Amino acid sequence: MNRSRLVSSCLLVAGFVLYFMLNEPQTGHAMHIMEGYLPLSWALFWWAVFLPFFILGVRSINKIVKEHPQMKLLLGVSGAFAFVLSALKIPSVTGSSSHPTGTGLGAIMFGPLAMSVLGSMVLLFQALLLAHGGLTTLGANAVSMAVVGPMVAYAVYRLIAKSGKQRLAVFAAAALADLATYVVTSLQLALAFPAASGGVLASFAKFAGIFAITQVPLAISEGLLTVLVWNWLQAYNANELAQLRLLKREESL
Repeated sequence: MNRSRLVSSCLLVAGFVLYFMLNEPQTGHAMHIMEGYLPLSWALFWWAVFLPFFILGVRSINKIVKEHPQMKLLLGVSGAFAFVLSALKIPSVTGSSSHPTGTGLGAIMFGPLAMSVLGSMVLLFQALLLAHGGLTTLGANAVSMAVVGPMVAYAVYRLIAKSGKQRLAVFAAAALADLATYVVTSLQLALAFPAASGGVLASFAKFAGIFAITQVPLAISEGLLTVLVWNWLQAYNANELAQLRLLKREESL
């Protein structure tokens, strides 16, 4: 058991070092939709879409913390993982940038509703402290990264985990959550700024195509790193993960 923990810790450290070396943060405009970029009508629309999920997420987290206070540490780990990964900004071909999201891990453990709160808190801190995103566009950014991404991650994980291939399920969940976030962001930009020729579809194809160049390899690397974190959690927090699996089974009954 000690050997397994040592191997997991070494792999995790090596994974983070390699990840940060390959994905060195750069100065640039973040792929989070920046402050003031969306028309007011669309900014308000995405806030209205996001808020119900946030309210349900607060209830979900309150229930988890009240009934299982020992899960607070894992909730913190989920939020910190999302903050660190999504704070990285990788230059894109347009002079703007792409970045990982880190929301897949928390969605796997606590479900998509809890991540709607953790993810939006991450986005709020980044907007205030890193000028990454914005307050008026927080609703739109939260819908893509904190709502749709975690939903995709949770659904993919549940689907693949049924076959017993847990690591594959974790990898696919994290990678596809990352890609889903950028698909939604591209759609949000396309709806707000349809192309003069071709309309929303042409604009969506342009935005999605541009960011796919950097986002596809980022999604793959995020999936691999999330698997390393998952292995480390299994080595050091096996009891908590077992309790989470039990809770999910009870909720599905």
